[in-house]
Order: sequence, then C-alpha cells, then structure tokens
Amino acid sequence: MKKQIIIALALLVSTFTFAQKNEIKAAEKAIKNGNYADAKAAISAADGLIGSADDKTKAKFYFLKGQALYANGTGSNQDIDAAIESLNMVATVEGSNGKYSGDVAELKQAMLSNFLTKGQADLEQKQYVKSADNFEKAYRMSVKDTVYLYYAASTAVSGQDYDKALGYYHELKALGYKGADMEYTAVNKETNEVENFDNKNLRDISVKAGTHIKPEDKKGESKSSEIVKNIALIYIAKGENDKAAAAMKDARKENPDDLGLLISEANIMLKLDRRDEFKKLMEEATTKDPSNPELQYNLGVIAAEGGDIESAMKYYKNAIELNPDYADAHNNMAVLILEKDQEIIEKMNALGNSAADNKKYDEYKLQRLDVYKEALPHLEIAFNLKPNVYVAKTLMNIYSAIDDMPKFKEMKAKVEELENQN
Repeated sequence: MKKQIIIALALLVSTFTFAQKNEIKAAEKAIKNGNYADAKAAISAADGLIGSADDKTKAKFYFLKGQALYANGTGSNQDIDAAIESLNMVATVEGSNGKYSGDVAELKQAMLSNFLTKGQADLEQKQYVKSADNFEKAYRMSVKDTVYLYYAASTAVSGQDYDKALGYYHELKALGYKGADMEYTAVNKETNEVENFDNKNLRDISVKAGTHIKPEDKKGESKSSEIVKNIALIYIAKGENDKAAAAMKDARKENPDDLGLLISEANIMLKLDRRDEFKKLMEEATTKDPSNPELQYNLGVIAAEGGDIESAMKYYKNAIELNPDYADAHNNMAVLILEKDQEIIEKMNALGNSAADNKKYDEYKLQRLDVYKEALPHLEIAFNLKPNVYVAKTLMNIYSAIDDMPKFKEMKAKVEELENQN
C-alpha cells in the first residue's frame, strides 16, 4: 500500500513538472511573437505550480513573467509593478551572476529609459500624476538613483495627489536623501537656458556634441529641509495641523542650525495662526544671520502675508538699511504704507455733513497727504532701480494728489512709454 502511494505521488510530481514546462514554453513563444496576452495567460497557469520547481526553472519563470507583465511598456500600472517584483526575484533565486542576470539587466535598463521618457513627456504635458507614477517606477528599477523618487514626489505635489507625495517624501526622509552632492550644468545653445544633467558624463557628452556650452560644476543644495517642509505643508493641506507642526519640530531637532528649516517652521506657525511662535522663530532667524538683507526681506514677506504689518515693516526697514538699493524691499514698504490710505478713506466715507465732520474730513485729507509723502521716497527709489508701469502709475497718482504737476507730467510720459513697450 505504501509503495502504491509513493508511486502515485511520483506520478503527480511528474505531471506538475510537465505542466510547468509546457506553460513556460508557451509563455516564451508568445513573448517572442509579441503576444503578451497569451504570455500572461500561460504565466498565470504556471504560477500555482512554480513553488515545486528547481531554481533554474524558477529563474526562467520569473524572467518570463517580468517580460509578460511589462508587455514592452504597455502593461497596466499594477502589472508593471508586479513585473518589477518578478525581475527582482530572478536575482533572489539564482544570485547576481546567474544565467539570466545579463538579460534582466538589459530589460531593466530598457524599462528605466522608458519610464524616464514617459515621465518627462507627461511632465511637459502637465500630466503630473502620470508623471509621478513613471518616475516612481524608474526609481524602483534603479534604487541607487534616489533622485527619481524625489522627482516623483515633486510631480505628485504638482498633481495635488498629496497622499502619494506624502508617501514618497517619507520614504526619501527615511533614506536620508539630501539631493545631489554636485550639480552639473551647461547652457543649451538653442534656448540659451541653463540645464541640469544627472551626471558629469552626460553633461560632457552634450558639450562635446556642440549642443551645449559653458559647463559648470557646483555644489548642490541639500533637499532635506525642502522635503520636511513639504511633508508639513501636505499635512496642512490635509487638515492635519498637529502632524504638520510635529514634522517640522522633529526636523529642527535633527538640524538645529539649518536656517532654511527655521524659516520653514516659522512659515508653518504662521499658517497655523500661532503668531507668538512665529515671532519667536523670526527673531531667532535674524540672530543667526543678522547681516543678510534677503533674509530680512523674506521675513517681511512672510509677516505681511500673515497680516503682521508692524513686523513686516520692521523687516523691510532692516533689509533697506543693509542694502539701500533693494528695490523690492522699497516697493513692499511703500505698499504697506499706502494701505493706511484705504483706512483713512473708509473713515472719510463714514462722516456726515456736520461742521465737526467737515473739520474731521479736512484732517483726514492732511493725513492722506502725510501717507503719500511717507511712501513717495520708497516708490521713487524702487522705480529708479527697477522701472515698471505699476510703480509708475502709483507715482503719477501721488504726484497729482500732492499737486506736483511737473513730476506728474514727467511720470505720465514714462507710463505711456512703458505701456508702449509692452
């Protein structure tokens, strides 16, 4: 009885092996003919039998499965993810120098190029979610190239797929991704724009080919603060404010001297309407780099956006003191000063026709003139440094209001000149 059972089991194993080989052969033939639907069906039939196969058969099966599911780039997202897993299984079964290692490497390189090409094309068409999927797949094909995962995260944000972007950013943070140590750039001769290259060799090839000029190597900026900031901003967009604040605070603990992170945390506090914490962080930022006019200006912008006009004016004033020719700081300072004018107008419009109201009206008129005179020097400097039609029109209106007709006529001519240029 025992012998009969042994014989029956042996026959059963033999039948399974025969079925495996038939299905694998059918899949191989279908792939050669470009019939990926039949190849996928054959692979599916063999899938349940492959567990009892030897390593040589398993390696071939996983290689063919990867090809069938990838379908020369036409497979679904789910199938392509499974194809990548299957190709990775080849090395697990036969080692890194097995019979199929070269074929797998060649296929992976082709897949990588395809994903990158599609990702870039989708990006140019503003198909951000599709672009993110392709860049993420490129990363799975070449996990040493973490920049592809960074591209996936950035494009997912552009496509407002915040859950996907959040997953990518958390993965980058866990990997300790900081961006490229070096940036390799050159100027495109056709567009005259500076372009970044993934590596020095690609850049040098383009320069030798004559399509690019002015190659430059420079130290890349760390992306770690940007990643943590984006994690926090995504949590805010999702309404998870406590997680946003916690993410930023954790990052600051790890990088207490990172000025970019400090400013990012301050910005987060402002968005969360935690104004006391915002002001504290702003003061800390200015003590870390007190002679930086750009920092003072940016702090002014952040404060103004948050409605803290007093702080904004202080920072713009600091920026101007550090750099008297800072056109944008002068312009923004004038904008804040002129906001007082609207407040005065509202008060004037609320007055009645009594003698007291008429007296008050005249007082408000004088206050408006004082506002104009306070804003005027900043606008004149801003216009002289960076002429534009909007500042010119504001100056023209102020000269008219203060009855300076020669300057009014001069500025009116400049407005017409600037408008004709556009």
